[in-house]
Amino acid sequence: MELFKEDRDWAAAMQPLIDRYKGKKHPLDYQNIYQLLVMVVLSAQDSDANINKLAPAFFAKYPDMKALSKANTAELSEALAKVRFNANKIAWLQEIATVLKEDSNIPTSMKELTALKGIGRKSANVILREAGAAPEGIMADLHVVRVAPRIGIAKGKNADTIEKELMAALPKGLWGEIGMAMSHLGREICRPSQPKHSICPVNAVCGYCNEKQTG
Repeated sequence: MELFKEDRDWAAAMQPLIDRYKGKKHPLDYQNIYQLLVMVVLSAQDSDANINKLAPAFFAKYPDMKALSKANTAELSEALAKVRFNANKIAWLQEIATVLKEDSNIPTSMKELTALKGIGRKSANVILREAGAAPEGIMADLHVVRVAPRIGIAKGKNADTIEKELMAALPKGLWGEIGMAMSHLGREICRPSQPKHSICPVNAVCGYCNEKQTG
C-alpha cells in the first residue's frame, strides 16, 4: 500500500515530533566536536553503543586532533581493535588528522566536511547539527530511512533519495532537527517490529499507523 502523501502540510504535521525531541543529543557520547567527528567515522557499520564503550580510553590517549595526527597505525590498530572495519577507518582518521592538524580547523560546512575521508552527507549533517551550524541537509540514518516512508513523508528506498524528499517537503528551518527527531523516534518508538503506535507523537498523520489500525 502506498503511504506517501505529497500534498500534506508536513511542516505542521512534523511539529509534534520536533517538539518532543528538539535539542536532544545524538546517541554518540561525545564531549566536543573533535570527539564527535572521530566517533561518527568509527560508528559507520558499527553500533553507537560499541563506540561509546571504547571512546573514553581512546580519547584519554588521543585527546585532540594534534595527538591523533601523531599516532601510528599500529597504535591505532590496538586501540580500535574492536571496531568493525577498523583498518579503513584508521586510514581515514589518519588522513583527516593530517589534513586538519588542529581541532580549530574542523570545518562546519557540508562541502568541506564531505571532502574529508570517511565523512558522507549523513555524518556531515550530524556534525553540523551538533555543532550548532546552519543546516545544509537533513540527517538520514538507517532509522530515518525506515521511519520517513512509514509516516508517508517520503517514498525513497535509500538515504540519498529520502534526504532529498525530506528537504523538498519541509522548510529549511526544520532541517536541523527533523532528521535527529526521526532517528530518535525510530530508536525509541517506531521500531522495526512492534512499533508503539499509541505513544507516537505523529500517529495522527502516520500512514503506517493508520493502515495498521484500519487494516
